[in-house]
Amino acid sequence: MKLPGWKELVETGPIIPKPATSKEYKTGDWRTFRPEIDYEKCTTCMLCWLFCPDSAIKFDGEKVHIDYDYCKGCGICAAECAIKAITMK
Repeated sequence: MKLPGWKELVETGPIIPKPATSKEYKTGDWRTFRPEIDYEKCTTCMLCWLFCPDSAIKFDGEKVHIDYDYCKGCGICAAECAIKAITMK
């Protein structure tokens, strides 16, 4: 039996039906730990926002907030916070 070459292969992977569908799927429900910000310590350095892989940290012009609809609880924000204003609970 001769194996097919790459030109004969049929794509069977997932198909994204339209762009920006991630906004429709709130992925924070399966989180075990959630980050909490101590606003008395927070200096709004934005390191948490920079390192968040889920874009779950938002800035409203005054302070940062966590969008728990999309936060998966990875803890990167807490690990990167230089002054430890974010703790995982």
